[in-house]
Amino acid sequence: MATNKETSLTKKVWTLATTLSGQGIGFTDYITQLTYLLFLKMDDENVETFGEDSAIPEGYRWKDLIELDGLDLINQYEETLKKLSEEENLIGTIFVKAQNKIDKPVYLRKVITLIDEEQWLVMDGDVKGAIYESILEKNGQDKKSGAGQYFTPRSLISAMVDVTRPQIGETVCDPACGTGGFLLAAYDYMKNQSQDKAKRDFLREKALTGYDNTALVVTLASMNLYLHGIGTDRSPILCEDSLEKQPQKLVDVILANPPFGTRPAGSVDIDRPDFYVETKNNQLNFLQHIMVMLKNTGRAAVVLPDNVLFEGGAGETIRKEMLKNFNLHTILRLPTGIFYAQGVKANVLFFKKGEQTRDVWFYDYRTGIKHTLATKPMMRHHLDDFVACYHAEDISQRKETYCEENPNGRWRKYPVSELLKRDKTSLDISWIKQTNGDDDMTLAELMQTIQQKSENISKAVAQLQELLKGIEE
Repeated sequence: MATNKETSLTKKVWTLATTLSGQGIGFTDYITQLTYLLFLKMDDENVETFGEDSAIPEGYRWKDLIELDGLDLINQYEETLKKLSEEENLIGTIFVKAQNKIDKPVYLRKVITLIDEEQWLVMDGDVKGAIYESILEKNGQDKKSGAGQYFTPRSLISAMVDVTRPQIGETVCDPACGTGGFLLAAYDYMKNQSQDKAKRDFLREKALTGYDNTALVVTLASMNLYLHGIGTDRSPILCEDSLEKQPQKLVDVILANPPFGTRPAGSVDIDRPDFYVETKNNQLNFLQHIMVMLKNTGRAAVVLPDNVLFEGGAGETIRKEMLKNFNLHTILRLPTGIFYAQGVKANVLFFKKGEQTRDVWFYDYRTGIKHTLATKPMMRHHLDDFVACYHAEDISQRKETYCEENPNGRWRKYPVSELLKRDKTSLDISWIKQTNGDDDMTLAELMQTIQQKSENISKAVAQLQELLKGIEE
């Protein structure tokens, strides 16, 4: 439940965002600048209130900004960002590739004044973190910002963590971490499991690792964790493209929602000798990376689009590898309307390394389910039945009666022998009687679905033309 402090501060921060957007300063740019300035303010409070040494070099601190106006303020701020982006450890990560996006002194002064009015360090970590997390969520909801691509619904993250059950002492990684939602949820799940100082220190400083290849996102994720008391010396977030090289270390748990679609223009081609098959499909490469990165007996919960379940060629090779050398024990089929990108059909794959798959249990939370971000968002309680039936502590406890009692119910088990016989080893399975979902769609949603299908066809045609071009040459 949100505190009054949290609610009022979030409102102030967001009211200023609305003001600045009228001046052409995007929400994402504003939140990034807010992050830089907030870090400087908290460092200042650490010196003034607690007598600690400043982590910021002399001449580039909060006190060096606070009295300035006009072009002097802009110049000092830009010099500060440049200097701090060259630092190491946490500061270098927070200020990675930092640039000023508020070029009018009056508006930069407004942001500085907002931050200066509060004492941030004395707030409980959960309150600070909750304020920041709620701002990130609001930013994700803003269609113009494009930040939704970095944001997984917190209700889904919570359910995935609840059944994956990370334990204090284990290492947890998200190779496409966005603003750090999975890592934060895993931390919250583990932090009260032990009062042992060594274990708690390990959790805060070494247990979590996240990767993202966008500097802006690395800044937001690092700050998000820092405000919750995680990675106070060296950030657990690294600005790297996970897919470019073999993992430096193996981990116990992976929680992720890798980016859908093709690799960004200008990305390095994937040439990984440790992968099972070569492909240009971004999701299949992330899935391979996750499979390789797990320790033996390590476990993963990964959000992936439908094509990963049925695509031939590389997709089939990877699915066969997973069924034979991993225990792909559960697939949660998700409805549309829960992600900020429209019309996305996705699933969560739950698997364990080092065991063969005997049966795959499917939970269909898609057929006949309708969510929208605005009027009926997916809440954590919507997944209560899935979590209750999952039996995280012992998957073997799942009962055949789930299927027998209701043959048209949401749980269904398929033996691996049956799945391996399917065309292309497809795991794209549904059994609940379909209703025409288009009946419930608004005209805008229907048009969005048509557009999405049209874009998919266009992409497929473009890829085919490229292949034919190569043959002709």
